[in-house]
Amino acid sequence: MTWRLFFCGVFALLSATVRAEGISYTSDVQPIFTDKCVACHACYDAPCQLNLGSAEGVVRGASKRVVYDGGRTKEQATTRLYLDGHSEAAWRRKDFYSVLSAQGSQAGLLARMLELGHARPLLANAKLSADLPLGINRENQCPLPTEFADYAGKRATQGMPFAVTGLDERQYQTLQTWLAAGAPVDQQVIQPTASEAGQIAQWEALLNSNGARANLVGRWLYEHLFIAHLYFDAGQSGHFFQLVRSRTPSGQPIDPIATRRPNDDPGNDFYYRLWPIQGVIVHKTHITYGLSAKKLARVQELFYSGDWQVDAVPGYGPGRRANPFATFAAIPAKARYEFMLDNAEYFVRTFIRGPVCRGQIATDVIRDQFWTLFQAPESDLYITDANYRAQVTPLLAVPGQVAQLRNLTQAWTDSQDMRNQYDQLRSDAYADAPRPSWASIWAGNDNALLSIFRHYDSATVSKGLMGATPQTLWLMDYPLLERTYYQLVVNFDVFGNVSHQAQTRLYFDLIRNGAEMNFLRLMPAESRQALLDDWYQDSGRLKLWLSYPELDTDTETALVLDPAKPKQRFVEALLARYGSLNARPDPINRCTDGNCYRHNVSPQVQAVEQRLSRLTGKPAASLAVIEQLPEVTLLRVEFAAGQREIYSLMRNRAHSSVAFIGGESLRYQPGLDTLTIYPGVHTSYPNFILNITAEQVPELVAALQQVKEPQAFEQITQRWGIRRSHPQFWQYFHDLSSYIRETEPVEAGVLDMNRYENL
Repeated sequence: MTWRLFFCGVFALLSATVRAEGISYTSDVQPIFTDKCVACHACYDAPCQLNLGSAEGVVRGASKRVVYDGGRTKEQATTRLYLDGHSEAAWRRKDFYSVLSAQGSQAGLLARMLELGHARPLLANAKLSADLPLGINRENQCPLPTEFADYAGKRATQGMPFAVTGLDERQYQTLQTWLAAGAPVDQQVIQPTASEAGQIAQWEALLNSNGARANLVGRWLYEHLFIAHLYFDAGQSGHFFQLVRSRTPSGQPIDPIATRRPNDDPGNDFYYRLWPIQGVIVHKTHITYGLSAKKLARVQELFYSGDWQVDAVPGYGPGRRANPFATFAAIPAKARYEFMLDNAEYFVRTFIRGPVCRGQIATDVIRDQFWTLFQAPESDLYITDANYRAQVTPLLAVPGQVAQLRNLTQAWTDSQDMRNQYDQLRSDAYADAPRPSWASIWAGNDNALLSIFRHYDSATVSKGLMGATPQTLWLMDYPLLERTYYQLVVNFDVFGNVSHQAQTRLYFDLIRNGAEMNFLRLMPAESRQALLDDWYQDSGRLKLWLSYPELDTDTETALVLDPAKPKQRFVEALLARYGSLNARPDPINRCTDGNCYRHNVSPQVQAVEQRLSRLTGKPAASLAVIEQLPEVTLLRVEFAAGQREIYSLMRNRAHSSVAFIGGESLRYQPGLDTLTIYPGVHTSYPNFILNITAEQVPELVAALQQVKEPQAFEQITQRWGIRRSHPQFWQYFHDLSSYIRETEPVEAGVLDMNRYENL
């Protein structure tokens, strides 16, 4: 049964009842869920898997089964909306239970949860009780309808919406009236516009071209775009599409094939199709990729020109999943790498922001702030040297495809040994290659310079160089970029077992080290060891000895840099040489002339930024308030003329190294924490909001500078903070999304509040 049949069969029967009650699910109910519920109930980390971003999620209901379980010994059945179940009965067979259906004389579970929350409103802008379990690691109770009475008796303050200002009276009455009427659901399915349909036809024709060569290219492109929210030039605002494999060809209703991974065997004939994304767009899963006539021409130029041939289209299976370099060896490596470089921000976002709502599988092995550069194809031996490419390709397989607990240790040892063999071959080959120079750094477009900020268990990626000069920089070549993408995106299974997830995390540790080592080759040979020792202090030095390849301290660089301060001089030269590619100049955090503000904003905004710059460039040892701040605080500044600016205050936690699973607190160096302040919303997961007027900014900055203890910081949050209990909490929270919509409209989506703190 297709998704279209599901909507027609389940929802059309109920539409007459909706109209009779005068309440439309689409017009009246879903907007309330979007306003007050989706910020928690979306994607895999929705509590109890109750996804309220679409009619399908509401009808599916809830489950006691946890998606994020890093300790499970067996892989879990997948429970993806629109893919793994196409009817209410199908979801019931997968142990989901209804939150809508009444139980005898008792109202449905959702109605009773809302009633419990409505009966106990929060004290306006007061700090919540410490016994309320907050955060993404809280244990959700997920009571069955028959268990609600016991839940309410023990947790009378834990109704819905949970631990936040709830529904207003109109919203509450609308939902209760709708639920009392049997919760009838109508659905308006998003359809492409005429312009979008024309472009869809062009892309589907290209992807489904006949012939072995076209089949292989289509497969590679699908595996690199399956997670994207695709949009078109001149497309309708809010319309996004997903590339899927369908049993049906273009022109027919899409019938998606639901494999566990995008590179699993589809099992039968299929067609690549562009499928409209239904439901509310949430920022944490909204990784965008634009399609256009120019992009189509670029794909044709890269992949469909030239005289390269394919002898046979490879099959599927663990070996093919593990080594995309071998699977797609027939496609020119230069074409593959240039496609990824053209859109480097997208690809780095897919594995840094995380394809499954939480990025901590990756983020616990990266620094809190660093910059990423890319090796130019012309200096990448994997691209330019066919003999070298043939020699190293068998060593580039990624682990985790056969995730059995009994072979975890051996599998990991084999993967590490293979990676180290590759690194030795790479080091030897590059020792005989031309010395690295500025020409070794790709500078093709504004994707060339990227900034990554880790916020403990999430992370963001942005074009341009944001923040002060970071402790570490990455230089990624094609083998590193492709391996990272396949390990953390294509092959990663959020429903997988502990062996699969452990191998994924361990391998990304090696990837990070490889990118760091590549960057060090740009530094003077005599300076490299000191830089590496700074990055791997204390126990990190043991990891250097046990797991990583030896540092090359012999091969010289062609860059002329002061050996005493090579990284700083490199950054200065980088900014001077590639200034036109730096999409986000940063005078607030890298103020060199005393004018610490953007030059293209009003004098009033400049005055605010000049004052905020006083908080940057200082370690927590001399600016104690940094230790009180959460990962990301959003500062909303109101101006007299009615406009507002939003700034992200990002806390960068310092560590002696990030090379081990667990024990992060043992390597934490709190006195070295720093603060980056940058315009815009640079997180999917706000931790707190401060709201002030422009005139109050000097007072706020002075207060933050004077904080020495938690009580002083609590006075700040009491005066300017938007706590979870604030009467206008949702107005301020959703204004963050509105700001994104105004400044970067394609990137807008509902933000997540599961990490919003009780300050």
